[in-house]
Amino acid sequence: MTSAADTGEQQGDEQPASPARQRTTRWMGSVAVPIAEAGAMAIFSGKTIWSALRYPLGYWGEVRDQIFLTIKLCWFPLIVSTTVFGLGAGGIQAGHLTTLFGVPERLGGLAVLGSIREFAPWINAMVIAGVMGTAITADLGARRIREELDAMQVLGVDPIRTLVVPRVVAMTIVTALFNLVALVFGVIGIFIGAVAISGASSAGFYSQFFANATTTDVWASVAKTAIFGLIVGLVCCYKGYLAGGGPIGVGRAVNQAVVIAFAAIWIFNAVFTTILLGLNPHMMVFK
Repeated sequence: MTSAADTGEQQGDEQPASPARQRTTRWMGSVAVPIAEAGAMAIFSGKTIWSALRYPLGYWGEVRDQIFLTIKLCWFPLIVSTTVFGLGAGGIQAGHLTTLFGVPERLGGLAVLGSIREFAPWINAMVIAGVMGTAITADLGARRIREELDAMQVLGVDPIRTLVVPRVVAMTIVTALFNLVALVFGVIGIFIGAVAISGASSAGFYSQFFANATTTDVWASVAKTAIFGLIVGLVCCYKGYLAGGGPIGVGRAVNQAVVIAFAAIWIFNAVFTTILLGLNPHMMVFK
């Protein structure tokens, strides 16, 4: 048997961890948590996509309702945001620069580069995530803390199939469709700034716009925003589905969902744009 004196000697022999080791432990913990959550999110996304593709029937009624709700909540903020951003950044700021060189009509080509390729899809995804993504996270989070999701599982109803899949599919579809609206009003904003403020001729604007616009720009923009919607749907559903800690936990989940969705969209956009321009070098030539 080990005596009390021996135990005390053993405890006395234990040395506290050095500051360097403590810092290393904290650093590893701070890295391990995001990696573990990314893995859990990937598993959740795989289950959702597999459930949607394995039997693509039975959830389209809920998808329709979610699409109509998204249109109702997002159409006005989307139109205002894309028009004003196009007017301010493209029409006024870039218009001053092109006017200095005496070529304000070149804003027509900039509309392709700015609106169709970048800021219209980006604003579209931000509005969808900020308005509808937060609503989805809050809804699923409230169901989680009220134990509705647990009750569904007890009754043999798959919450992912019933609640998550329709929302993810709806986000994917409606974000791609809304992108067409964002493109139109983004170009309108730049057109107003170019013609009404910078003094460009409307004919010159149209000429530059259609000289630089290609079908690849349009379909790539729509495809990109569809994946933006998929990312928003999966991230927001994941954070809401696994929310905990009462109402405070739901609010925390909403905040985390928006931040993670934004970061994932930016990272994916950089990768997508790099690949697109690498495969289509003619798109980098400004006519």
